[in-house]
Amino acid sequence: MAWLIGGLCALIVAGGAYLKRSLTLSGAAAAFVMGTIYFGAGSLLWFGILLVFFISSSLLSKFKQANKAELEQTYAKTGTRDAGQVLANGGAGMLLCILNAIWPHTGWVYAFIGVMAAATADTWATEWGGLSRRPPRSVLTGKVVPPGTSGGVSLLGSTAAALGGLMIALFGWLFAYGAGMDHMLLHFLIAGIFGGLAGAFTDSIIGATLQVMNGCQVCGKEVEVLTHCGQPTRQIRGLRWMNNDAVNFLSSCIGGLAAWALSLLV
Repeated sequence: MAWLIGGLCALIVAGGAYLKRSLTLSGAAAAFVMGTIYFGAGSLLWFGILLVFFISSSLLSKFKQANKAELEQTYAKTGTRDAGQVLANGGAGMLLCILNAIWPHTGWVYAFIGVMAAATADTWATEWGGLSRRPPRSVLTGKVVPPGTSGGVSLLGSTAAALGGLMIALFGWLFAYGAGMDHMLLHFLIAGIFGGLAGAFTDSIIGATLQVMNGCQVCGKEVEVLTHCGQPTRQIRGLRWMNNDAVNFLSSCIGGLAAWALSLLV
């Protein structure tokens, strides 16, 4: 019955997101499979957190979209998420959900909170940071960099990252409490906030070092896309396979590991 309910809920959410153009067709298919597994193998805690991440991130991507239109032209992925983005943000959590179904342990739950907090924190940092009136600074050198530069951070973006992690922590605790699970709020706060910040800053560090970046041969901007200003771009740094999805997946894993480790210390 749980699998049937999960499949129905996932179908409604994925279908609605596709119609609202928050997901591509491949993204909707991936979200349907993922949501079904989250509910069927997990519970409302797992499915609910996934839903909180998706709804909040989708709403933020539409918020003041016109102000971020120029920056989005440099990104390889936009607010309309495809299967790669869906799996990059929720794939690690899906694996933890399956592991918890096979071998139930509180460690999987805290790691999951960290994974989803990292995905949320990174998305919130990008969306809110793009609206910052102050130029971002390199996470490595502290020097001012152009808006949209991979590896650039801002106070507004970092604050948004912490708030995104906090939101996941609070909703996670509420879902666990409602399900009668014996989890302390402190553990969720630690997992959410620290896991979120660890993931967001890992994303920035990898973005500034290993992520593949291209140079526009017309305007000279550093971009993620393969074409800019109507002309093909050329790779100027990073590993060719380290695209935006790979960075997001690795960052979410780091967030999960940080959350799990810190929760154990407490």
